[in-house]
Amino acid sequence: MDERDGMRAADADREAVAERLRVALGEGRLDLHEYDERLQRAYAARTYAELAPLLVDLPPVAPAQRSALAPAVGPTAGLPGDQPGQALARGVTARWLGEVWFPYLRVVPIVVAIWAVTSLLSQDLLYFWPGWVAGPWGAVLVVRSVTGLAAREPQREAIKRQRRRERKQAKRAQKPQDPPPTP
Repeated sequence: MDERDGMRAADADREAVAERLRVALGEGRLDLHEYDERLQRAYAARTYAELAPLLVDLPPVAPAQRSALAPAVGPTAGLPGDQPGQALARGVTARWLGEVWFPYLRVVPIVVAIWAVTSLLSQDLLYFWPGWVAGPWGAVLVVRSVTGLAAREPQREAIKRQRRRERKQAKRAQKPQDPPPTP
C-alpha cells in the first residue's frame, strides 16, 4: 500500500476526479448510470485509496492536438463558457421539457383551428372557448415544469431510461441465438 493511499483526500481532489468522470461521460466511456454511481462514490471518498479505483479503467486525458483519436462529438453542442457536462445536462433537460410540453403544443393549435373554422363558417367571431383548454392546461404544465426542474426530474428520467436500455441489452445478450436453417 502506498503512503499516499491512506492520506485523506481534499475537496479539490474529489472535484478533480468528478471532472475526469464528467469528461469520460462526455466521451462515451461511461454510461449515465455508471457515471452516477462513480460520482457518488467520489464525493463520499475520504482517502486517496477510495478515489483511485474510480479512474483506474479510464485512459488519461490527452490534449486534442496529441490525441491519435478524433475528438469526441457529443449529441448536444455546448455554449461558450459552459462547464463540461453542462451541454449533456442541457440536452437531457430539453428532452424532458419536450416530452412534457409536446402534447400541449399539438392539441392547442388544433383546438384553435377548430374555433377559427367554426367562426369563419358562422360568419361571426365566436366566443374564444379554446382559452378554457389552453389556459388551465398551460398553467398546470408551467407548475409541473418548474417543480420538475427544481427536483432534477430530467436527470432522474435520463437515468431510468438508461437503466431500461441496459436491461434490454442484457436480455438480448441472454437470448439464445436462432440456429441456422437446415436444408
